[in-house]
Amino acid sequence: MKKIVLAIDGYSACGKSTTAKAVAIILGYTYIDSGAMYRAVTLYFHQHHVSLTNKKDIIKALANIDITFHPNEKTGVAETFLNGLNVENEIRKMYISENVSQVSSIVEVREAMVAQQKKLGKKKGVVMDGRDIGTVVFPDAELKIFMQADIYVRAGRRQAELLEREQLIDLGVIIENLKKRDHIDSTREVSPLRKATDAVTLDTTFLTFEEQVDEVVSLAVTKILADEKQSIDA
Repeated sequence: MKKIVLAIDGYSACGKSTTAKAVAIILGYTYIDSGAMYRAVTLYFHQHHVSLTNKKDIIKALANIDITFHPNEKTGVAETFLNGLNVENEIRKMYISENVSQVSSIVEVREAMVAQQKKLGKKKGVVMDGRDIGTVVFPDAELKIFMQADIYVRAGRRQAELLEREQLIDLGVIIENLKKRDHIDSTREVSPLRKATDAVTLDTTFLTFEEQVDEVVSLAVTKILADEKQSIDA
C-alpha cells in the first residue's frame, strides 16, 4: 500500500500527540512528535542555563543537541531521547510547558528543528504532529488535519495527563498556561500556528480518544486508496 505523510496541527491538549501515536501504530507508520522536540530543546536550555536572548549561546547549544525517537519496549510507542537519554517524562512537566512556547518562537530553534523534521519525513510513511507541520514542515503532505477543542475540555485533559505523571496542578493554572501558549503560538513571527488551507478540521471537544483515532485512520485510508486509484488510472 502506498505510504503518505500525515500532518496533524492544532492547539495544545487537543489530543494531537496521543491520537497521532495510535494512528501511526495502526498504519505501521513512524510517529514523530515535533512538540516533544521543542520540549527537549527547552529542557536542554534549562539544564545548561542558555540565555534566550543570546543568539550566540543559542546557536552553540543547538549544535550540541541530538533528538531521537525510540519505541518503548512494552508499548511500542515512540519516546523522546535527548543526547541519548530518555526524557519523555521530564519534558512533560509543567515547568517545561510554561517555557516551551517562548523557546519554540526563537528563529534559530525553529530553523534547526524544521530541518531535522524534514529529514525524518523524506521516506514518507510518517505521522507528525505540531503547530506548523502542514504549513511549513510538510506543505505538500498528502493529508493534513487541524485539531481544535474547547479550552476547558483541553485543560481537563491536560490536568488528567499530569495526574497520571503524579503532578497535581490547579485547573485555573493550566487554563492560563494554555491561553498563554495559544497566544504565543498564534502570533509569533516565525511559523505561527494556523490551519493550512487544505487541512481537514477535527474538533475533538465531544470525541472520545477512540473516536478521534478512528476518524483520522479513516481519513488516511481514504486518501491512500484515492491516491492509489489515481495512479492506476493515470
